[in-house]
Amino acid sequence: MTRPVLVIGAGLAGWTTVREFRKLDNGTPVVMITADSGDFYAKPSLSNAFAQGRLPAQLISTPAAKMAESLNVTLMPHTRVEALDVAAKTVSTSAGTMAYRDLVLATGAQPIRVPLEGQAADRVISVNSLEDFARFHAKLQPAGDAAGNRGRHVLVMGAGLIGCEFANDLAQAGYRVSVVDPGTRPLAALLPEAASATLQQALEGLGVHFYFGATVRAVDPVDPATTQPAGADSLEISLANGEVIDASCVLSAIGLRADTALARAAGLAVDRAIVVNTRLQTSAEGVYALGDSAQYASAVSKLSVHGSALPYVMPIMAAAKALAANLAGTPAELVFPLMPVSVKTPSLPLVVAAPQPGTDGQWHMPEAGLWQWMDEAGLQRGFVLAGAQTAQRMVQARRVAL
Repeated sequence: MTRPVLVIGAGLAGWTTVREFRKLDNGTPVVMITADSGDFYAKPSLSNAFAQGRLPAQLISTPAAKMAESLNVTLMPHTRVEALDVAAKTVSTSAGTMAYRDLVLATGAQPIRVPLEGQAADRVISVNSLEDFARFHAKLQPAGDAAGNRGRHVLVMGAGLIGCEFANDLAQAGYRVSVVDPGTRPLAALLPEAASATLQQALEGLGVHFYFGATVRAVDPVDPATTQPAGADSLEISLANGEVIDASCVLSAIGLRADTALARAAGLAVDRAIVVNTRLQTSAEGVYALGDSAQYASAVSKLSVHGSALPYVMPIMAAAKALAANLAGTPAELVFPLMPVSVKTPSLPLVVAAPQPGTDGQWHMPEAGLWQWMDEAGLQRGFVLAGAQTAQRMVQARRVAL
């Protein structure tokens, strides 16, 4: 019996790899194992669904069964992978042991969870999947009350990319939103100070309240002896600076950590994520990784991505195409183009192409809504576009010296 290409994970990385592989090889069996249903959806849609009034089920673009049929894939949904044996080329799962020809690890990442005090610390929610979003949605919009509970107060931990996107979405949908962050401004890792200030002003215009220089210390029920009615501000959030905020829900958006547990237990090289080479191969023969779980340690690129994890859509698409070619027997090295990131904050749309770490230079603002990172030689190394300037995305991308 022909051993299959075995893919662990049915997110964008897993499904895109299979789609690209099937363009090159429709005969080799492919098996996909996933802990969830395997339905295909656009993960970026999770942070803009409330304002659009979209239910969790409406975010599914293609049901898993249809994806599997169209791509000639044997899908194993709701199946837990327990261990990898890279020497024997087998995978132990909750449904039994499977042999593989090649193994693709598309296991993604898990939300970082900080230890919190309080009797309701376990009620803090993170949204990193459709199932997570469904739980979050049910918390804010219980069945049969799609609009009546708007006005609830959501506290968001983290003013980074996901935190700001959710803050914008929830506020636009009518929720009260507070954002707590230990830094001094939103999207501090991506934006120049002036752009951060413009974004903060736009979000505050929607009613978002920021608590900078602060962290959450504890989450407790407002009254542990009683059950709060649906829609009540039932949580008391204590900040490290002594402030106390009442909210209906706490959403943690402080970042993700690559899911490396299986790889590490199998003896694969792991740093911040699963280390791969130019062909997406891990330290074990026939085992590959991509997406949020991969660290592109030696990728050939127009950009310096050595030792980098790139948790965005465009890197996944490029990696999946290169990996598919390698799986099909055509050696291909991963080459990343310039990959600007679109920030989904409709109150102030943003496109960011951050300068590479360690690039000397400074931000310049030649006109409103446009920031350019210029190095000491006068070369443009990055840019930020805001509002109407986002239409300049391609123009600015062509100006960046790589």
